[in-house]
Amino acid sequence: MNNDPAKQASKHGAVFADRVGAKATRKLKARRRSPNTIWLGFGVMGLIGWSVVVPTLFGAMLGLWLDKHYPGKHAWTLALLAAGLAIGCFNAWNWVAKEDRAMHEEQEDAHE
Repeated sequence: MNNDPAKQASKHGAVFADRVGAKATRKLKARRRSPNTIWLGFGVMGLIGWSVVVPTLFGAMLGLWLDKHYPGKHAWTLALLAAGLAIGCFNAWNWVAKEDRAMHEEQEDAHE
């Protein structure tokens, strides 16, 4: 077993330098990829919002059309509005989960 303090210090210094280098590389990559993080955040919120709103409105419009052209005992508007909302929420959740997986995979690749 080699207990040379100079070699151990050199080894620990190299490991520390590798970690610092990896973090710096990640930060530079993130800055190049998204320089306006605030606007990117607003864009993501808008994208998620529209992915919920569009199916909800489509369901409501389809329900109104069905109620107008095929009147019956039960109204379709509320049922299709709720179905559109559920589909929109599922779409938004699926998109956020996919982006979260991509971020974690990118972080894992950076740690290697």
